[in-house]
Amino acid sequence: MRDESCIFCKIANGEIPSATVYEDEDFRVILDLGPASKGHALILPKNHFKDVCGLDQETAGKVLTLGAKIGTAMKKSLGCTGFNLVQNNGESAGQTVFHFHMHVIPRYEGGPAMVGWTPGKADPDELAATAEQIKGAL
Repeated sequence: MRDESCIFCKIANGEIPSATVYEDEDFRVILDLGPASKGHALILPKNHFKDVCGLDQETAGKVLTLGAKIGTAMKKSLGCTGFNLVQNNGESAGQTVFHFHMHVIPRYEGGPAMVGWTPGKADPDELAATAEQIKGAL
């Protein structure tokens, strides 16, 4: 299932050229055109899913393993000392292309700070109430 108007469907299926680092029957992994660091890659399923909530179990089961494989290759080949797996869902979460994709961002010693936040504070009663709200929606 593809969306003919989706740019990531076109890239994932080879209709638009890309710097491809990996490909199999389900995914194409490309280098990001606006990288956060050297080697920043995107894992693109060849089928169209709007976001993580729309993924089928088979695709969802494969994407994390593939992220680890790509990150491990980056550590060996690029000399990065770590990597982030980042996946945004919805415009308010930073998703700009509405085709599920996962970023694999190599991290280097002394590199820029990214993908972080300042921990907030929460009252235990507020945490309990929030937990109950989420449980009720499951």
